[in-house]
Amino acid sequence: MQENPTASSGLAALPKAPTGIEGLDEITAGGLPQGRPTLICGSAGCGKTLMGIEFLVRGALVYNEPGVLMAFEETAEELAANVASLGFNLPELQAQKLLRVDHVHIDRSEIEETGEYDLDGLFIRLGYAIDTIGAKRVVLDTIESLFSGFPNEAVLRSEIRRLFRWLKDKGVTTVITAERGEGSLTRQGLEEYVSDCVILLDNRVIDQITTRRLRIVKYRGSTHGTNEYPYLITEDGISVLPVTSLKLEHEVSDQIVSTGVAALDEMFGRRGFYAGSSVLLTGTAGTAKTTLAAAFAQEVCRQGGRCLYFAFEESPQQLIRNMRSVSIDLQTYVENGQLVIEASRPTLNGLERHLVTIHKMVGEFKPTAVIIDPISNLINVGNVTEVRSMLTRLIDFLKVNSITALFTSLISGSMQMDTTEEGVSSLVDTWISVRDLEGIGERNRGLSILKSRGMAHSNQVREFIITDKGVQLLDVVVGPAGIVTGASRLARQLQEQAQAVAAQQELERKNRELERRRRVLEATIANLRTEFESVEEEFRQINSQEHDRHQPNTSGKAKATPAAPAGDEAATPGLQPNL
Repeated sequence: MQENPTASSGLAALPKAPTGIEGLDEITAGGLPQGRPTLICGSAGCGKTLMGIEFLVRGALVYNEPGVLMAFEETAEELAANVASLGFNLPELQAQKLLRVDHVHIDRSEIEETGEYDLDGLFIRLGYAIDTIGAKRVVLDTIESLFSGFPNEAVLRSEIRRLFRWLKDKGVTTVITAERGEGSLTRQGLEEYVSDCVILLDNRVIDQITTRRLRIVKYRGSTHGTNEYPYLITEDGISVLPVTSLKLEHEVSDQIVSTGVAALDEMFGRRGFYAGSSVLLTGTAGTAKTTLAAAFAQEVCRQGGRCLYFAFEESPQQLIRNMRSVSIDLQTYVENGQLVIEASRPTLNGLERHLVTIHKMVGEFKPTAVIIDPISNLINVGNVTEVRSMLTRLIDFLKVNSITALFTSLISGSMQMDTTEEGVSSLVDTWISVRDLEGIGERNRGLSILKSRGMAHSNQVREFIITDKGVQLLDVVVGPAGIVTGASRLARQLQEQAQAVAAQQELERKNRELERRRRVLEATIANLRTEFESVEEEFRQINSQEHDRHQPNTSGKAKATPAAPAGDEAATPGLQPNL
């Protein structure tokens, strides 16, 4: 929703009176124009009177602004009985001087007979009621009762203008209800032109589903939401559910929440989901979407959190029994109050009713995680555009409240893997796809992560099985034609085992051959060493004998030849002195 330019530029903004009606103050940027008349028009059954009464009740209880309800069709007792089921105690408010209900009976036949009609009596009576309790708010229900029998259009226009001017002069914030006319917003077709704010209520039936819509036709002096907004009449009053006014300003967390399956956690870079993020789990029928959702719910409760589980296909007892067969215990957490399972058919209520129910239960239960299983069933309640709008509001609501959301969605076999029937895959933070991996004569399950904002994740398609111990992800086996699953996986594993046994046997054979060769080599080395030692011994003996043979000759020659005198060189034989 756009900001008020006068407020941002420093100029005085239009004073507004907050209605206290959930969502209405948001799309009106603060409430109805203070001290000015607002016209609420619509067909029968759209909640005009109720919106006017809630405007008075909220004003009295929340903003301490007394109000006057002047009714022309129903008595005070009838009005009090009609709104008692919504928790509005009109007699008590009247006793506290916070509300005054005045029923004015107008006989249309008398108006037609006399031909004279003005609002002076009404002004006196209304002015007295306002002054009695110091009213700040006024509701007139409905204006057709004042002018329905008056034929003169010129005088009629004059009296309507005079009524609206009188209300402005009194300085009260006024809500005037009017019935829808033929080709115009009201029966007379005049009130919408003199009103400062016009709100159109519509109650339509499409494909046997009732939907109420609200639109602000005009708002003098203020910006406002211009779209059609669904609204509900619940046991707590009126709830308007804006769409385009939602802003992406929610806080984020770095805390990680486990998926409930250890092997699946390992496929995420941070080993789980970010707390407060939104997760979409899509797949065809029978791909264990509910089992994975239940495993997540169990893990949230096991970690001390609180989980709110909306089941659109199974009763709580059936869900608990089925999950017990795969070792997922939900009963314990239901009994200790950590897990609440709300089961109903989507067609029981409209989309907006489902959204308001979720809002209410979230406000009462304060969960840390919400699971909706599956959102694809909401298609039976509205068209794709309406479902996407509802889920957009729901995702934003849960993110603003830092609640981790897990949605499961059934996709048909003819749909692309990267599309969902509701068209919300682009809105979520994490998208997990489970699908069939069909082999020869068998059907297996595969899981992959299509996206996970803010963290790395595996790009593998992991086969998984459901056992009595829960969900088990199998290791990836890749064959020549791609991923091998099921019986082919078993055959491949047997083949790999046989190959491993053969490889082990071959290794053992080679080890034996190596050992044999080692022994042969060692024997050869021993023989060579023995031969070398023999040769070495023979050589040593020859060397010793040769030494012994030369030893006697040398000693005998030394004894036969006398030693020459020292320095007598001439006596040396064979040497002649030089002359």
